[in-house]
Amino acid sequence: MFSKESLQNLKEKIDLVEVISSYLPLKKAGKSFKICCPFHNEKTPSFVINPGDTHYHCFGCGAHGDAISFLVGFLKVSFGEAVDMLAEKFGVTLHYQEGEKKEDLGPLRHVLDECSKFFQFHLLHTEEGRAALDYLYQRGIDLDFIHLFKVGLAPKDPLLSLKVFKEKKLPFEALQRAGLLLENKKNFPFFVERITFPIMDVQGNVIGFSARKFSEKTIGGKYINTKETPLFKKSKILFGLNYSRKEITRQRRAVIVEGQIDALRLIQEGLNLTVAGQGTAFGEEHVEVIRRLGVKEVFLGFDGDDAGREAALKVGNFFQKEGVEVFVLEFKDGEDPDSVLRKEGITGFLNYLHKPKEYIPFLVEMLSKSSNIATPAGKNELVEKAKKLLAEWKFPLMVYEAERRLASLLQVPEEMVQQKIHLVKEPKKDFLVNPDLVLEADLLRWIVVTSSSEETLFPIIQKNLTPIDFIDPSARKLYIHLCELFSEKREVDLLTLAEYIDREEEELLNLIVKKKIQVERAKIGVRESIQKILERNWMLRRESIKTKIQMGKHSEVEILELAKEFDELKKMTPKLVDIEV
Repeated sequence: MFSKESLQNLKEKIDLVEVISSYLPLKKAGKSFKICCPFHNEKTPSFVINPGDTHYHCFGCGAHGDAISFLVGFLKVSFGEAVDMLAEKFGVTLHYQEGEKKEDLGPLRHVLDECSKFFQFHLLHTEEGRAALDYLYQRGIDLDFIHLFKVGLAPKDPLLSLKVFKEKKLPFEALQRAGLLLENKKNFPFFVERITFPIMDVQGNVIGFSARKFSEKTIGGKYINTKETPLFKKSKILFGLNYSRKEITRQRRAVIVEGQIDALRLIQEGLNLTVAGQGTAFGEEHVEVIRRLGVKEVFLGFDGDDAGREAALKVGNFFQKEGVEVFVLEFKDGEDPDSVLRKEGITGFLNYLHKPKEYIPFLVEMLSKSSNIATPAGKNELVEKAKKLLAEWKFPLMVYEAERRLASLLQVPEEMVQQKIHLVKEPKKDFLVNPDLVLEADLLRWIVVTSSSEETLFPIIQKNLTPIDFIDPSARKLYIHLCELFSEKREVDLLTLAEYIDREEEELLNLIVKKKIQVERAKIGVRESIQKILERNWMLRRESIKTKIQMGKHSEVEILELAKEFDELKKMTPKLVDIEV
């Protein structure tokens, strides 16, 4: 749990206008700021922030919240990530209640930022940089690209890098932890004679580098990336997402390519829906990052070679499994997004994007390379391969439609393909939702949302519910603390709640923050939520008595008493006790 003092310090420093204006072009309207709401489509601005206020409100869709709500809803980050982002933005070091200081990653960010500036200076203003610039110019990369994406060059001479690090007084320990120095080689620089592409976090801070060799004499693979650090997690970071997150979230679709240069070239051309992996296999954790942004369609623009097509087959299956529709861009042999852009420009690339191949036809095409579908045995072999993939998909409707398409393409009856698939394995069911947590979070959400208004609805909740009425432990814990806050007449907001909820219970705060509600319905919504909880608990008490009777472990007298209690309870249909608010 974060300490009360550090969260209070953060709360005092947060400027909601500054937070939102980092992502949206706020416009002054009298004393307020207005803009078209980012949470629904509208032509006339309804999204309003008053100076000095800690909450925004949309008079169109009812979106209402504070800085944390905005970051969670707009950037699709978790509650904890939103708190960390605000702490970093406003220069607040968070402490835990036990007195343990949250790790200060400022020194790592500082050395990464300084190295990014040094690498770019070395590329643009040295003799050694000319050769790298010539290589980039030949690839169609211009100075605008270099400045926009902070492209740089790590020197060939490691002593030069070390000299600059010392002159800038960059701590060697921070350089090591940031992946810029090798600990086992007497602080030898990790990046040598390579063109560097900074990897950014959501806020545009450098968290690592992807570096490409431009000379065949350079040792190592074509690309190398920063090692895993406290800031950089390869399996969860997508290259270019800091430039594309907003548009991906808005359009609910994404273009995924293999190379970093591919991604940046497309972003520069205006296709800011594009991301790339980090030189490692595009995995299921990357898929989850994309899926959390609300994406419904992905377009895979992988290289036009065997390896690229195999990767598209595998990655496409990851997305289809999660209910995201996949389309594959079919480049000619030896082509990739970068080469298409150089030869045909953005128009040429968009021709591929507007005429992609759907995943199932692509799947059949790929599997047909090793199975002769001109023969019954070949068709059978292909279906056997396809069923292993489709059996992993989580959503039955997508499996059903895929089966139909597969049968059509192979020109066989649908029931034969369906039988082949269903005999092996049923599609996995999605995770189960905790209904008690969802119900109780709905009520707690009303408390948090209405706490900033002059009239609070908390008294009616306390009149009808006690902590024991909450089944979920985290919801009960939060309700107890809310009672304390209201009795002490303290302000209730999301940062205050962070004092009481630890990271293991973050699911509750995520549920509270992510759902959009209309504050105008608060009086009705609170009463509806209370009534549902009362009725649920009433039903649970009835079922508990019924179970005791059916267990057969009680005497006749005890069973008669239980039956009497059951009948009395049955007559006592729960009703909300209202008060004037």
